[in-house]
Amino acid sequence: MIVGVLVEITNRNVDKIFDYKVSDNLVDDIKVGIRVSVPFGRMTLEGFVMEIKSSSELDDLKEVIDIVDKDVVLNDELLELGKIIRDKTLATLMSCYQTMLPKALKLKAKKNNTINIKYDTYYSLGTVEGKFNDNQLKIIDLVKEKGKVIRKELADISLSSVNTLVKKGVLIEEKIEHYRVDYKEESREIKKLTPDQESCVNSVINGTDKAYLLYGVTGSGKTEVYMEIIDHYLKKGKTSIVLVPEISLTPQMINRFQVRFGNKIAAIHSALSDGEKYDEWRRIYRGEASIVIGARSAIFAPLNNLGVIIVDEEHSDSYKQSDPSPRYSAKEIALIRGETNHAPVVFGSATPSLEAMARAKKGVFKLLELPNRINGKKLPEVEIVDMNKNLGKSKGYFSPSLIESISNCLKRNEQVILLLNRRGYASFVSCKNCGYTFKCPNCDITLTFHKSSNTLRCHYCGHGGKVYSKCPECGESSLSNLGVGTQKIEEELLKQFPTSKIVRMDFDTTSKKGMHEKIIESFKNHEYDILLGTQMVSKGLDFADVTLVGVINADTSLNIPDFRSSENTFSLLDQVAGRSGRSEKEGKVIIQTFNPEHYAIKLVRNHDYLAFYEEEMNIRRKLKYPPYYYLCNIRISGKDTNYLLNEANKIKRSLERNLTSTIILGPSNASIFKMNNTYRYNILLKYKQDDLLIPLLNKILEHYKTNSKVKIDIDFNPSQML
Repeated sequence: MIVGVLVEITNRNVDKIFDYKVSDNLVDDIKVGIRVSVPFGRMTLEGFVMEIKSSSELDDLKEVIDIVDKDVVLNDELLELGKIIRDKTLATLMSCYQTMLPKALKLKAKKNNTINIKYDTYYSLGTVEGKFNDNQLKIIDLVKEKGKVIRKELADISLSSVNTLVKKGVLIEEKIEHYRVDYKEESREIKKLTPDQESCVNSVINGTDKAYLLYGVTGSGKTEVYMEIIDHYLKKGKTSIVLVPEISLTPQMINRFQVRFGNKIAAIHSALSDGEKYDEWRRIYRGEASIVIGARSAIFAPLNNLGVIIVDEEHSDSYKQSDPSPRYSAKEIALIRGETNHAPVVFGSATPSLEAMARAKKGVFKLLELPNRINGKKLPEVEIVDMNKNLGKSKGYFSPSLIESISNCLKRNEQVILLLNRRGYASFVSCKNCGYTFKCPNCDITLTFHKSSNTLRCHYCGHGGKVYSKCPECGESSLSNLGVGTQKIEEELLKQFPTSKIVRMDFDTTSKKGMHEKIIESFKNHEYDILLGTQMVSKGLDFADVTLVGVINADTSLNIPDFRSSENTFSLLDQVAGRSGRSEKEGKVIIQTFNPEHYAIKLVRNHDYLAFYEEEMNIRRKLKYPPYYYLCNIRISGKDTNYLLNEANKIKRSLERNLTSTIILGPSNASIFKMNNTYRYNILLKYKQDDLLIPLLNKILEHYKTNSKVKIDIDFNPSQML
């Protein structure tokens, strides 16, 4: 027997299948999709068996050393999916497979970590003969009474007695695998659907369309629609995937699904430990879980008999992997898996991406609508505060209107959510005397000041250091904090409302395991009055007592040099506005801005997504941006700027010679020109259809694969171009 093996090296030079002989003692266990260890040069590597054949074109083949797993790690669907991702992203095939698996199953995992399966030890009765002391009799009686007893229950009596009884055959020891994540039993809580919700559910379960866009205002009950659709397929013996964009959404979503479906669910997201992810993957693989909930990577869950895929908050750019390669879109993978399994894909959002709505308008997706909140309440009133007119009147970063509204809200014992889309204490530290600004030595960006640790940190490479008392340039004690972060706002809030209880939710406060869930749960239980956070507080959260949402500075995302900045701003503001007044109490929203006439801000006042869609589409059409054109960003990076620019211009000339219908922009400096001591140039391509593009890009990648001075990265439809 001959097997074709893809080895664990992700380098483009080794991105091919190598033939190996299989010894007779391994033949019966060899399957396509399992991991094997093989000799490779002077090394021993692991790899995936990609094919089994009877002969090879090569002579003198080396032999497979051993089989790593008895079970298939990559099933037929995932093996084929990896090849599709490779062709669509131009990544190496091995990197595509590696991104599908939990750390414990990735190749190289054996060398880099010790993720083990956990077991509990149980005891049952064997042959009860002979004389026993008091401790032994207690143990025998307890096991006889319960039938099977876990080891820790017997530890209080005497473990030495337990071991003696095992040796004598009185107790039979059994090790049973113990999963690290526990789920409660289902309660089958099912809410009665509104006529609009029922209509959406019936359209999916009785329809023949491949994809649906569920456009529903905030609080319209999209999650109930998801669960009803999933329940329909569950009863037919089919499985489901539910994608959520933010880790902060996962606890609430998991809780709601757990109440209805119990331990039929499994979760895959970054808050889990490597061991927990390994356990969840094996539960899914074994068919012990029928519903997978998680962030982007959950789209690769090894489910069989897939019935439906749900993509919640589909507008989020976190569904696109920007780094490392493969730079895939989980939304596009969902469509591929849906078509492969003849399973509908449901995209849901209160502010759909322009690409999704354009597809719905063209009939590529079937449009479903939930125009009203589930409780019949109107959407919250939105007040836009022009901060240009409040200069000198505001208290710190708060307008008089926001101060008054927070005060009134707290008097009524109601809760407040405040959004500032920037973590840290201040954006940067500068010298008022000479203008010196602290910058990252590795990246072309200012360092952010974090007061709690009194450090300056780079949010791109992680570089950090203590804050100086004097300017390192002029020696004067003239350093000042400019800009504002969540830590600074928290400090100002405590000055204005000293008796209020404030909790902050940003990257710094949620980096420890379980902190997202802890903060959300404590705020839900009204242990805090004010929740202050970055964009992670804008989506999906549902708190009955929140009647006021305040946006400190609506212009933060508007000022980012990205063609999607207006779309991202409208989406962020409308989503966070939707956190207010979701229950019986009326809600209010205050948005502070220096650009009150900008359409992305002005249209939030009436929650007018469709008007925003039309306005933004007109601009996109004129500027030839998605959804009218596809984008491809070619990044050329390295240490020598002059050499890089020369090579970038060579690449541009090659593109111009071969791509007559593609718009080619650049090369230009990346938004962050220097990152991790590496300089970066971008060439941006705009195209509708060009059959020569993929072969030409592959040719460019092949040309530079052995050039250590230049790194070429290709990103189709990038979510950001830093």
